[in-house]
Amino acid sequence: MLTAIVIDDEFFAREELAELLHETGEVEVIGQAANAIDGLKMIHSAKPDVVFLDIQMPKVSGIELISMLDPETMPSVVFTTAFEQYAVQAFEDNAFDYLLKPIDPKRLKVSLQRLQKVKATQQTPHSEEQINALATKSLQQVPCVGHQRIMLVSIQDIESAYSDISGVHIQTADKQETSQLTLKTLEEKTELLRCHRQYLVNTQAIKEIQLLENGLAEVITKSGKLVPVSRRYLKALKLELGIV
Repeated sequence: MLTAIVIDDEFFAREELAELLHETGEVEVIGQAANAIDGLKMIHSAKPDVVFLDIQMPKVSGIELISMLDPETMPSVVFTTAFEQYAVQAFEDNAFDYLLKPIDPKRLKVSLQRLQKVKATQQTPHSEEQINALATKSLQQVPCVGHQRIMLVSIQDIESAYSDISGVHIQTADKQETSQLTLKTLEEKTELLRCHRQYLVNTQAIKEIQLLENGLAEVITKSGKLVPVSRRYLKALKLELGIV
């Protein structure tokens, strides 16, 4: 049986699709989310076989959510949309499957047959080329989560990002937020530059680089924050800044 998450900002649309999936006897809906950020967290924790994802949602769209997922670990994705023009534009290369609302049970059955084949043959759901053909290549803002709130932090406001045992943290000049995105995704989808195994830095936020012993260094940002730089990444950082 396939495991699935349904992500849609419309409550009745989520409930209807969950009921249709239950009626097939082929899918266990293990979660529902009303927005992309909650959905992202659910995908990371539940690791479903497939995500049924609405394209148009407030703040972060379904297309943008795809950009936030690691191609190597992302599940199969079936987009749902009430607007046929989006389906024609986004899926003419058959990179992803899609369902038009209101969802036709017969069309849903076809999608499930494709998904079962992917699972049975242990195929990779989507190639990186397919994902990049559809997804926004770069992120202009990073979603961060807190107590009953979602913060969208512009890339230009970020000074650094780092990971520790509690997650990935986004540092601006005056605050720190936590994101569900991985450092790898931030490195690939933003202008943040790797400077340490656990740190990324915004080169536009660098005020000074202090060279330390043993080939190490640390960045001082414009707000006075310290960001470590390892020997492995120091040369690339200097080249990015035009330092010979």
